[in-house]
Amino acid sequence: MSGAKRISKEYGECMAQPPAGMKIRLANENDLHVWHVVLDGPPNTAYAGGKFGLVVKLPTEYPFKPPVVTFSTRMYHPNVTNDNLGNICLGLLKPENWKPASRLLAVLEAIRSLLVEPQPDDPLEARIADQYKNDRKGFEQSAKQYTSKYATGEPKFSATAA
Repeated sequence: MSGAKRISKEYGECMAQPPAGMKIRLANENDLHVWHVVLDGPPNTAYAGGKFGLVVKLPTEYPFKPPVVTFSTRMYHPNVTNDNLGNICLGLLKPENWKPASRLLAVLEAIRSLLVEPQPDDPLEARIADQYKNDRKGFEQSAKQYTSKYATGEPKFSATAA
C-alpha cells in the first residue's frame, strides 16, 4: 500500500471513529500529509477544560518514517517543550522505535495518555519533570494556569503549521 493510500485509509478510520476527546481535520483539503487535531484536556487532569491543538505532519515516506507531531497550543508539561514549538517526547515517535505497523490512532491516543500520565523520567523539560516528581501540587497549579491562559477557546494553528 502506498504512503498516500495508507494515510487516506487511516484518516478515514479516524474520521469514522475519532479517538476520545479529539476532532481531526486536514490543514488543507488537498493535502493528506498535514492534520490539525483538537484535543480536549482529559478530565481529572490539570489540562481538563482546555482545548489543545496538535499538528500531525506525515512524511512522504510514511509509514516507514514516523509522523512529526507538535502542540500548537503552549502547555506546561515535562514531555512537551515549554515554547511555541511544542515538540513532544514520546517513545513511539522516536525514529529508532517507530514501526511501519504503528497507526496514527495509536499515536494520538498515546499523546492523550501523556496528558493523563506524564513521563517525567524521559523529559524534554527537566525543570518541569523535577517539579512533577517533587512538588506535584505546584506542578498542577502551573499546568492549570497555562491551560487557562493558552488553551481556552478553539486552538490556533499558525500558517506555518499547514
